[in-house]
Amino acid sequence: MKIENRRTFTFVFRSSAFAVSTVIALAFSLLNGVSVSAQQKQSGTTTATTVTAPSPTVTAAPAAIAKATITQTSSPQELARAALTAQGGDKFRNLKSMVLIGSVDLFSPNSTQSLPGKFVIVTAERDRYRLELQAPVFNFRQVYDGQQGSSSMRGIDLPPPSKFGLNVLAKYDRPGYTVSALPNDKKRRAFRITDSEGNVTDFFVDAQTGRVVSYLIPYNGYRFGVENKTFKEVDGVLVPYSFTQRLELPQGAFFAEYKVKEVKINQPISDDLFILQAQ
Repeated sequence: MKIENRRTFTFVFRSSAFAVSTVIALAFSLLNGVSVSAQQKQSGTTTATTVTAPSPTVTAAPAAIAKATITQTSSPQELARAALTAQGGDKFRNLKSMVLIGSVDLFSPNSTQSLPGKFVIVTAERDRYRLELQAPVFNFRQVYDGQQGSSSMRGIDLPPPSKFGLNVLAKYDRPGYTVSALPNDKKRRAFRITDSEGNVTDFFVDAQTGRVVSYLIPYNGYRFGVENKTFKEVDGVLVPYSFTQRLELPQGAFFAEYKVKEVKINQPISDDLFILQAQ
């Protein structure tokens, strides 16, 4: 890449740092901030707070995820049930913790040049999460302790991770949540989950497998979308290993492409990881 193009690209990302950071923070908090509570076998304590090269992923061999059933007449509630089943059912709903480590490529509006980076996302019981990202032109950290959040960049104000995305799929049948119909998208069946506060996530699932292929979230006047490309089962939970995010802003659409290289499920997490940073 020519040096003048690199300078221009770097300037675009720095001048739009808020938008880029919002893409990152939204992506992980909405995708991975699963409410978790079940107790699993403990094998170590996670204390690292920086991005490190991942070691080989260790996956157990539990019973395979149950097959989801979808028919032409499936109701929105049945679609949500099938999607939750495909995600791992009770194992997904009762997760205690999840750690994802991998790489990310960030794209500014109307650009084909990417900004590469590495990420670590940690989610734990009581709606807690921690995100760290390292890239050539900036580092970013976001922490949510279950009640409030802090970030290494001022101006980032995100809702609790339990309000959107896959988090609400695990709660679709609980009081306060409404599941309604949406028009199908080609071979994808669609439904919407709305909570008692009016927060909305639109889900699109594969008609054959019930897997969540994509979901859309209106947030703070913007439109945020997730597209899952490949999956792996890890300890009985379906985990997207490659996925993209899109955030539409007035200056254009920001894209982020993620590749997960390591997954840790239900390992003990140090409370120190969720201490809020001074603003």
